[in-house]
Amino acid sequence: MNKELIINAAPQGVEIALLEDKKLVELHSEKADASFAVGDLYLGKVKKLIPGLNAAFVDVGFEKDAFLHYTDLSPYARSLLKFTQMAMQDKSPEGFDFSKFETEPEIIKTGKVTEVLGQKPNILVQILKEPIAAKGPRLSCEISLPGRFVVLTPFNDVIAVSRKIHSSEERRRLQKIVESIKPRNFGVIVRTAAEGKNTAELHEDLSNLFASWKSLQQNMKGASAPAKILSEQTKTTSILRDLLNEDFNKIVVNDKALYNDTRSYIQKIAPNKADIVSYYHNGSPIFDQFGVTKQVKAAFGKTVNLPSGAYLIIEHTEALHVIDVNSGYKSVGNNQEENALQTNLEAAEEIARQLRLRDIGGIIVVDFIDMKLPDNKKRLHEAMEGFMRIDRAKHAVLAISKFGLMQITRQRMKPEMSINTQEVCPSCQGTGKISSALILEDEIEKNLSYLSMQKHKGLKVVVHPILYAYLTKGLISIRRRWSWKFKQKIRIDANNNYHLTEFHFFDAQDEEIRL
Repeated sequence: MNKELIINAAPQGVEIALLEDKKLVELHSEKADASFAVGDLYLGKVKKLIPGLNAAFVDVGFEKDAFLHYTDLSPYARSLLKFTQMAMQDKSPEGFDFSKFETEPEIIKTGKVTEVLGQKPNILVQILKEPIAAKGPRLSCEISLPGRFVVLTPFNDVIAVSRKIHSSEERRRLQKIVESIKPRNFGVIVRTAAEGKNTAELHEDLSNLFASWKSLQQNMKGASAPAKILSEQTKTTSILRDLLNEDFNKIVVNDKALYNDTRSYIQKIAPNKADIVSYYHNGSPIFDQFGVTKQVKAAFGKTVNLPSGAYLIIEHTEALHVIDVNSGYKSVGNNQEENALQTNLEAAEEIARQLRLRDIGGIIVVDFIDMKLPDNKKRLHEAMEGFMRIDRAKHAVLAISKFGLMQITRQRMKPEMSINTQEVCPSCQGTGKISSALILEDEIEKNLSYLSMQKHKGLKVVVHPILYAYLTKGLISIRRRWSWKFKQKIRIDANNNYHLTEFHFFDAQDEEIRL
């Protein structure tokens, strides 16, 4: 699979399109004034405790207080509270030695938020979900610093290896390497990308993350809540960090500064891939040049057409998303069951793409075309799980119910990507109604009368072909009547590029007359 990243930088922010085999699968946007991105670390102040929800509201500087549930507190919440106070009060130039930090006992899973945050303290928190609609950010105290190969988690000594690394021998090798290089009081999660990497590569990644932690400690000194302590990387670098692999063969950027930053980052994390970054400066919009704009127009909207003629209807409600699969004119044979299966399999692949592309989260209900055979239902369920496997968001796919519905849950990290692909009709200006031909006739005649009074000769009117047919039909046409009335030959031409009610006047030299 070939992957390409097309990066469109503009004064308002950056848009990033991920293409897999030339097909658009992810679209990200980062506003120039973006704040409260997933992964950002803030010093927050606990403002309100809600025992009924077993949660707290924390002021992190957003217009609405952020939400922190007890289950997101982390077992090491007491250690985090102790560290927050120590880091804020620390006055040593180098910062205190975190390897000598004494951790506190873990909190219990079934505890109460009032037992941990009863004093409404300042606390270091991490953005778990961006603000969505009327809700503030959702927070977590499970602090983590992600790198390319490993993730650093403070206040514990646990080493975990990604389950996607299936070789038990490789898992043991990575476990031993990390045990030998891991700093005290830090846990490490070994990512899938670490498979096959040597000690030096893992140590460099871990050292960079530890340097970020030292920066965090320095930023905590004397800070007062609410305050941003450490920012996640930009969207571009975070996507490259998480996705860059051998499949990537092109990264195109239309901004020189961003091109240099991207190339430098690639040079640092994967020197052999630095040459895939190129600077685009050909004049036409970069998204148009690489077919992204066209795919956005085709993929967003209520109706999504499939190559076979089948189509999807995607509806959004406050509580969930509903996707209806329709066969359209598809017909691959006389076997109705086989037709339904093939249409459903095609739809399943597109649905998996749509969930990634629009970043749809929450509950998704899919109404597939009815199938009678249990084996076909099982095959469709397995296919959907396979299509969803490359999705980085946490998700679950349930088997098809007896009503023919499939339920999918998908992690929602940020507001859904919604793009309006409809344009205002140039004829009716969005009203759904246009002037009748009779009224247009009167309007054109009034303008001709005015132009004749201004001594314009050789007048020509250019209109839409349908209006042209109306004005020129018959032996005694409207055009002929106008010529008699204004005592000069009135020419009428048709232009296919005009909309239905559009018309323009030209003089004898074919210069347009501005009214």
